[in-house]
Amino acid sequence: MPVLIAHTISEATEILAENPDATILNGGTDLMVEVNFNHRHPSSVLLLRNVPQLREWSIDSSQQTITIGAGVPYAAMETGAIAAAVPALAQAARTVGSPQIRAAGTMGGNLGTCSPAGDTLPVLSALEATIHLSSQDGERTVPFGEFMVGPKKNSRLPHEIITAVTLPITGRRQGYSKVGVRNAMVISVASACFAIVDDTPRLAMGSVGPTILRAVKAEKFLTEATTNLNTISDEIAREFGQIASSEARPIDDHRSTAQYRAHAIKVLASRLAVRGTAS
Repeated sequence: MPVLIAHTISEATEILAENPDATILNGGTDLMVEVNFNHRHPSSVLLLRNVPQLREWSIDSSQQTITIGAGVPYAAMETGAIAAAVPALAQAARTVGSPQIRAAGTMGGNLGTCSPAGDTLPVLSALEATIHLSSQDGERTVPFGEFMVGPKKNSRLPHEIITAVTLPITGRRQGYSKVGVRNAMVISVASACFAIVDDTPRLAMGSVGPTILRAVKAEKFLTEATTNLNTISDEIAREFGQIASSEARPIDDHRSTAQYRAHAIKVLASRLAVRGTAS
């Protein structure tokens, strides 16, 4: 299996244009599992881990946004300036696998795989992140709500690479939490991100539908039920969680039942609304 190595974004897009069937690899924490289990048989691999631009991040103070390269590892998001700018993203990053996986895995890989259980994806949905893509034709941006189109399906074109993600720095309460079959190194059974953006509540739910779902009815309820999103009562939070649970579309599978997933979302949403984290 040929391994094609890029050193710049331009070189990567050129290689991909010439090899449209190449499988893109950065951290490899998703792809190599599927290869090892004989679920994927790449004809060739385009390696991006030697592209330094993909590991850069920056804050735009005038726009109050942060742009994070697709190759920035989860470990870099757990603490420091990125964590301060987007606390929910840091919380999600800390739940990903083991320290070794967090040192290699990337948000670009989460987006490329686009599993409903992807840990960072509810954060990107709740904060309405913008996805940056590059190809030989140029660059384009896609709102997260238009990027994930199905389970493990996205709107990236075959000749494009994911280069970065831009998120707002809200300065308001936000939090992420998930439920799994054990306390660490686990794929989520249900996950949720709650955030206050522009004085409006947002809730995104993972592992309870074919894509990351926004709980729009629950968001509307919370907007109308309280004038102070910083002090949400337990009663309102419980109703918020109940409505969010009704908007979930969970299934039974080998990790959980639909009934348990719906219950988990109700609890996660209620706790996140009150405390910002569901721990």
